[in-house]
Amino acid sequence: MQKRKLVYVSCNPSESLCARLEERGWRVEIASGVSEVRRSLRQDLTTGALLDVSSGFVTRELAALEASLMLAHVGWVAMTTQAHHENVAVRRIIREYCFDYVTVPTSDARIVDSVGHAYGMAALNGLSDDAREGWPESGMLGSCDAMRALFLAIRKVAMNDAPVFIAGESGTGKELTAFAIHSRSRRRDKPFVAVNCAAIPAELFQSELFGYEKGAFTGANQLKIGKIESADGGTLFLDEIGDLPLESQANLLRFLQEGHIERLGGHRPTKVDVRIISATHVDLNAAMREGRFRPDLYYRLCVLQLDEPPLRARGKDIEVLSKCMFDRFRSEAERRLRGFSPDAVAAMYNYGWPGNVRELMNRIRRAIVLSEGVEITADDLEIGGFAELAPMTMAQARAIAERHAIELAMLRNRERLNEAANDLGISRGTLSRLLRVHGMLHADIGVGVEEPSEQVSNVSAAR
Repeated sequence: MQKRKLVYVSCNPSESLCARLEERGWRVEIASGVSEVRRSLRQDLTTGALLDVSSGFVTRELAALEASLMLAHVGWVAMTTQAHHENVAVRRIIREYCFDYVTVPTSDARIVDSVGHAYGMAALNGLSDDAREGWPESGMLGSCDAMRALFLAIRKVAMNDAPVFIAGESGTGKELTAFAIHSRSRRRDKPFVAVNCAAIPAELFQSELFGYEKGAFTGANQLKIGKIESADGGTLFLDEIGDLPLESQANLLRFLQEGHIERLGGHRPTKVDVRIISATHVDLNAAMREGRFRPDLYYRLCVLQLDEPPLRARGKDIEVLSKCMFDRFRSEAERRLRGFSPDAVAAMYNYGWPGNVRELMNRIRRAIVLSEGVEITADDLEIGGFAELAPMTMAQARAIAERHAIELAMLRNRERLNEAANDLGISRGTLSRLLRVHGMLHADIGVGVEEPSEQVSNVSAAR
């Protein structure tokens, strides 16, 4: 019989506990840091995990583990001391992510039993086989056509070092996609460093990304390694690149062209080997036309492009994601909740979700805390106005289906009319007419910066 896998996260693992676990049929992998945990959990196999908080992890290290704690195919158990029960961060991690916890000192047998229970619960987490297709992509979830295409695209782009640009609305999960690419690449054992470009003031951008030498300016009391250098050998994720000021764009372009950095106050270039993944919700074609984004930087960043689908285009994934989030946060309720009422499910399908997955999580978590019944209703989600399905004629139903099919085709083909028309099996002229009929024709459709491209699935290569 194949042994069950257990990741034992500890600064000081117990030899006797490891021996007891192996006797009970576990294959134990010991991890002492965040990168080791991520490597051990990157596959989608059901896994038991033991987090030894008592071994000396500080709050900052526990926070860095949250992405791994969220994985639904992993059953977590925490080992704590009595004193840790007074720590707010530890209590939150136990409450939100762990199936069980044990207070040490305790017997090895008690710990082994808890880990077995957590493993069993993770194996029975209720997700369908189709939905599980998302878990190999570092916690991403989805089985709709758009997400299947995205998963395929991630696998294709992961194994080369060309820069990747991820386009998509706010809240769709662009950072998860970036990490999925990193975790499937040859750089998976090296750092993944995320930078929110919109959060860095222009005057601090150079010191944050490139670092500075001791004495470079008043207050520079010691050497600081910048974000780019800290990602050496790994992946640098530049989120919200579209909000970067022009002056900062010039600094970034110089690094991309030359492959080395120079710290503020330094006089010697430092060679850095990183893969660049960038993302934004901004329409960069429009930004270039308006002079807000440099075309030369765009062509450096957008060699391979992935498109993150909005939640409203993901069909039944909405219900699967809702159940996953409900299971994750249901422990925050003060009473037993059964799930979502029929009107809540109907409203979730009818609502447009402008904030995408982030908004869905926000509404579900708030409803879990504030709802008063045994089921979460549409009113609890504050989308009660979308719960009732008004009667419609066959003509109205056909029009809705037609509009939805056009939206998906335009999304898959990044608003290129010829390709979208081909996809739908109609002429470009017919598609233009339908876009006008449905009020979907806007100035940006069919207009953009021309670029040679090679498109595979929803991956486009701009050379």
